[in-house]
Amino acid sequence: MRVLIGAWGIVNSVRKVMVNLLFLVIAIALVSMIFRSDAPDIAETTALVIKPKGQLVEQLTAKSMDEALKEARGANTSETLLKDVIDAIDAAKEDDRVQVLVFDLSTFGGARLTKLQDVAAAITKFKASGKKVIATADFYAQDAYYIAAHADEVILNKIGGIALEGFGRYRMYYKEGLDKLGLDVHIFKVGTFKSAIEPYLLDGMSEYAKEANEEWLGDLWQIYLNDVAAARGMDAASLNVYAQELPRLVSETSGDITQAAVDFGLVDKTFSRVEKREYLTGLVGEDEKTHSYNAVGLVDYLKTIKSDRFGHNAKGDKIGVVVARGTILDGSQPAGKIGGDSTAALIRQARNDDSVKAIVLRVDSGGGSAFASEVIRREAEKARMDGKPFVVSMGSVAASGGVWISSSSDQIWAHPSTITGSIGIFGMFPTYQKPLAEHLGVRVDGVSTAPLSGIRPDRELPTEVGAVIQQSVEHGYREFLQRVADSRGMTTEEVNKVAQGRVWSGVDAYERGLVDNLGGLNDAIEAAAKLAKLDGADYSISYIEKEASFQDRVMTALLAEAQAVIGQSVEGTSPLAKLLTTIERAAIDFGAMNDPNHVYVLSNIETD
Repeated sequence: MRVLIGAWGIVNSVRKVMVNLLFLVIAIALVSMIFRSDAPDIAETTALVIKPKGQLVEQLTAKSMDEALKEARGANTSETLLKDVIDAIDAAKEDDRVQVLVFDLSTFGGARLTKLQDVAAAITKFKASGKKVIATADFYAQDAYYIAAHADEVILNKIGGIALEGFGRYRMYYKEGLDKLGLDVHIFKVGTFKSAIEPYLLDGMSEYAKEANEEWLGDLWQIYLNDVAAARGMDAASLNVYAQELPRLVSETSGDITQAAVDFGLVDKTFSRVEKREYLTGLVGEDEKTHSYNAVGLVDYLKTIKSDRFGHNAKGDKIGVVVARGTILDGSQPAGKIGGDSTAALIRQARNDDSVKAIVLRVDSGGGSAFASEVIRREAEKARMDGKPFVVSMGSVAASGGVWISSSSDQIWAHPSTITGSIGIFGMFPTYQKPLAEHLGVRVDGVSTAPLSGIRPDRELPTEVGAVIQQSVEHGYREFLQRVADSRGMTTEEVNKVAQGRVWSGVDAYERGLVDNLGGLNDAIEAAAKLAKLDGADYSISYIEKEASFQDRVMTALLAEAQAVIGQSVEGTSPLAKLLTTIERAAIDFGAMNDPNHVYVLSNIETD
């Protein structure tokens, strides 16, 4: 007993220390917020340093206090807003103080190809001003190197390297594990290529899925090679040699991966961190306080440009932009997820605002709930019926439910590297009555007046109920085909030939009539302005977002300060931690599926 009491005393003491430390961190952050000046001190000659942390995204995910503190301690959940990066580059181009743009890609977690292309386009415009762009990293992963290739100079650490691993599609398959556990996952689907539910049916990728994946992955890989090779002044086929034959190239340099990158022409300079600091100091001068080069970071620099970057206070005629990023779920959802009710409410807000002359829906989603998708589509249809032009801009991913919510639009724009299609539908209902009975001796029994009252995950799914779900899925697929057919001016038979759950690249989707034009968000906004007869007129771009409460704004600022105090970094995240985070995220996403009919229009492609 004394041992137990002593152990509890230790646990209780540790708990008190942790609570006090958390309070101290928040208190320091709050004091920092109160006494800190918002205006950064920028030297007359300086470098704008953009150091993206984590994933590059269309919309930041709303985080709880617990999630933010995990991130601050190094959890690999950081995000950088794409618009922040582009706005900063555009402003720096006209800022005489900023003489050099530095991309520090050491903590960059990656991005889909469309987002990389948007950053590259901004870099190209910046370079047209005559100012230098420098990329630097200790090691370049594939996504980081895409950005680096568009710089004037690529600097690599003397003991660093570059990995061009190509694009791949690998997933975990659970069928054997589910069988060993005695779990029944009842699947109801339509679509030969609908592979989102294959992990619950198979122990490996089907031949149909391999065929579709190889095609769109090949399209994206060729776009990557073309873009990077053009930026570096080399041939795409030659660049592919580096990706395909790296072991041979490294062998020829006696194992020196840094020299292999240099010899292949992927790097301009190799510096130690000290040498890099001295080099940049020579370009923009020395900061007397830090004894490093004059620099201003992304967050601080954004404070110096116009405060209403999202057009929330814009006057006059506007094009309203609604961002739909993440999994589509029923009800109201926070930023980073698409809620049937919450996203529909934003579209309705734009529709009812007389100053908003047209609406652009920016879709970055692999789909989700069929019910929620239809709620959003109906709201878009209402906007069009009221005479307000409605244009869809597909981002990195607009598949399955992402296509559904896009189907009531005047025009659909997609990037060549957008991942879209996956026009298919499935239902899923897991039950675990077998392990309950076989391993725990627990059984469920009772009576009911109708079959539906006995549907529970701890009971076997009645055959007649399964038949109802399958019929509902088949009906949903026919509805999906009709929605797309009406939108695209095609017959359902024509749509069915390119549907069946198959995923397409933006280029292939354009060739098959699933999208109207190839281009980015700005192209879609310009198209919406033309439809609203604002072409050549003075109009503003306003992002339609849920207004944050005072409490939310204070909490967001407080969390940001807390992260700064702790010292946010993703550099120390281990591969095992990343794997466990991926598994945890998959489990959370699966548990969040909340379609009232258990019917989903979901692709096997993650948004980010």
